[in-house]
Amino acid sequence: MPSRVVPATVEFRAADRSGRTSGTERGAKDAKAGQPPAGFPSAFPLPAGMVVTSAEDRGAGGLVISGVTATGFKDVLKGLQTDLSAKGFTPKNGESEPHDAESDWSSTEFDGRWAIRELSQCGNQTLVSVVARKK
Repeated sequence: MPSRVVPATVEFRAADRSGRTSGTERGAKDAKAGQPPAGFPSAFPLPAGMVVTSAEDRGAGGLVISGVTATGFKDVLKGLQTDLSAKGFTPKNGESEPHDAESDWSSTEFDGRWAIRELSQCGNQTLVSVVARKK
């Protein structure tokens, strides 16, 4: 079954060479936080202020969401490591490097994986990707 892209609303703010920003593009620091699509585990501890930039339904492969947050990489990593267990998700097989980290996880209803990457050239925002597959 081919994957189906689920609409997600996002705006980015891009500065031109003079430093002015357009009104049609916005970044994580001033965009409205998007919501994950229906079917994504509602208790999954996404970082505060995360703007969902894309969502894809891959059928049996699960739902994949990506987004950015103005929260720094180290704080996002600490939050995921702390909040997953507190929200009923079991982390496993994780690894962390200075500017990116990833881990598998499971819950009673889902299996999945999260990955984060520091966006050092974008004001130290953090890119977040999460896959969630229904058991």
